[in-house]
Amino acid sequence: MHFTGRTWRPPYEAQSVILQATSGCTYQKCSFCSLYKGERFRMSPITEFESDLAEIKSHQPNARRVFLTGANPFAMSYENLRLRALTIREYLIKCQSISMFASVRDIQTKEVWQLKKLRALGINGLTIGTESGDDAVLTLANKGYSAADILAQCRKLDDAGIEYYFVYMTGLAGKGNACRSAANSAKLFSRLNPYFISVDSLTLFPDTELYQLAKAGIFTPAGERERIRELQTLIANLHIRTHLLANTVSNFYPLTANLPYDKENAVSELQSILDTTDEKTMCTYRANLKSL
Repeated sequence: MHFTGRTWRPPYEAQSVILQATSGCTYQKCSFCSLYKGERFRMSPITEFESDLAEIKSHQPNARRVFLTGANPFAMSYENLRLRALTIREYLIKCQSISMFASVRDIQTKEVWQLKKLRALGINGLTIGTESGDDAVLTLANKGYSAADILAQCRKLDDAGIEYYFVYMTGLAGKGNACRSAANSAKLFSRLNPYFISVDSLTLFPDTELYQLAKAGIFTPAGERERIRELQTLIANLHIRTHLLANTVSNFYPLTANLPYDKENAVSELQSILDTTDEKTMCTYRANLKSL
């Protein structure tokens, strides 16, 4: 298999076949991220792509779902994505869906008719790292788009029938701003149809812009208890049917909820944590994390 650079997939793609379509990131400007730092964006040559598919076919000929690796393979042109999807279907005849990471900017370059054709070819399941739906947080994170852009581009996905998933990041708004970010994000997300919302909690890495801002005293991450309140606020203000997954190790308290049915219980669970756990205990947990 031709894996190069950082290869990462979301936890919920654990059962998918992993296939490299791109490596690196087309953007590399998010202030909190260094995952693909220094790695040039590269599209896998179609010969490598087919070679990997032939190897997959020899081991998993009945694969139903393929996850394309890279920070944002959806940055590829419509024509290139179409070719990749057709090639996958040629080798894996039982494949039903092709998923990948995507940025709001990547959706912006495609027309609804193109998205509909890609959906018909099996592309369905875009993980979008929105991080927030609050404009001030999006600016701080240097995402390169606004809440209005998220709304406009994801509505195109809705029109095309493409399933998508949001990633939300607690702590990113900074001390004192967490609940505002959560409330504004919930308001935006409630106007869309994310199949689920995956929640991570901010970890500052030394080789990021946000780490340097924190070191200079310009940025102060939200504390641990404030992050719990942020998640609580997000859940309380979401008014859509969706699955919320806040169960990665970056979250002090692992939580999953089927909204709106589990909303009351989820809010109550988080309140119980706030009532029984102090900041020091939560900080100790984060300090002892060995990996994310």
